[in-house]
Amino acid sequence: MGVRPGSESIGSAAYIAVIGSTVATDQQARIAEAVGAEIAHAGAVLVCGGLGGVMEAACKGAKSAGGTTLGILPGHDRRDANKFVDLIVATGIGESRNAVIVATADGLIAVGGEYGTLSEIALGLRAGKPVVGLATWELKRPTGDAFADSGAEGIVTASDPHDAVQTVLRLTGS
Repeated sequence: MGVRPGSESIGSAAYIAVIGSTVATDQQARIAEAVGAEIAHAGAVLVCGGLGGVMEAACKGAKSAGGTTLGILPGHDRRDANKFVDLIVATGIGESRNAVIVATADGLIAVGGEYGTLSEIALGLRAGKPVVGLATWELKRPTGDAFADSGAEGIVTASDPHDAVQTVLRLTGS
């Protein structure tokens, strides 16, 4: 389990990214908000793209549970961040900021998502970071792929927000 921010350095806490669409369904927003609260309860820092939809809902959940949120924005203006982001990084690199989110996080939790989320999932898996999913993309390697039987995990499906956070923390060793 991660270290609760404030009890030690935020730098020693687990950093868990919540990734998903900028426009979320009501169900995705409820799931993301619960994931954010679970991340805060675990003492981890929530990392996200800092905008709306799944990202805003996750940040709202984390803040309601006393957690710390980090938003890595695609644009140049920190004012674009949702109101629940504590620490804002304006990158000015557009969707390439997805690589920064993945590099910053110890593990990722995908909630729903569009193609930007899919890119974060791929980057996370490529970096060897655990990706846990709730109502998100389903991926499997093509038949005959050299790695298909390697045991390398893809997206690990979670049953609920608590399970998602506990799974990603277990897989990161946090």
